[in-house]
Amino acid sequence: MTRRLALLGGTFDPPHVGHLIVASEVGGIVDADSGARRFADVVLMVANDPWQKRGVREITPAALRLEMVRAAVAGHPGLIAGDQEIGRGGSTYSIDTVEALVAEGDVECSLVLGADAVAGLDTWHRADELAALVEIVAVQRPGHASPTPSHRWTVRPVDVPAVDVSSTDIRDRCRRGAPIDFLVTDAVRSIIGDRGLYGVRR
Repeated sequence: MTRRLALLGGTFDPPHVGHLIVASEVGGIVDADSGARRFADVVLMVANDPWQKRGVREITPAALRLEMVRAAVAGHPGLIAGDQEIGRGGSTYSIDTVEALVAEGDVECSLVLGADAVAGLDTWHRADELAALVEIVAVQRPGHASPTPSHRWTVRPVDVPAVDVSSTDIRDRCRRGAPIDFLVTDAVRSIIGDRGLYGVRR
């Protein structure tokens, strides 16, 4: 039986409630025909070396980001912390990750993307091959349509409640000593404090 996975990739530096809301909403998608949940699991895939951010800012070591994601999804069936990209090492493109997962067995993958990323899909590495392998789950705010890439992509829009929270803001709040309660899970907040991440005072 084919196992359907939804991949929500990111740096997760740190993972916050917005990530979890998106993952939960995608995990709850039901197929109209079967009435069953579309995805066996939603995988929060932690980027090993996010090349887009290289030289822009210091990135928290991958092992720590993975630890935070594992803590964030603990106790939430159907949400998984993905470590495949970290295990492979180096910079990883989406096509590499999808090919590796499909090669493991009877697996289908969908990519969970925000509207801004959907608009640029045609510029992605090996876009033709990626489009042939995945469905795109386009996350959008209710009442807002996602940009449409070229016809080669299969796009499934899903409305997600808008939550104004970002990893950038959380890092800044930590540096300023401002509270991050309710922006991250208690478990993630404990890791940030225990490890002294983002300039937070232990």
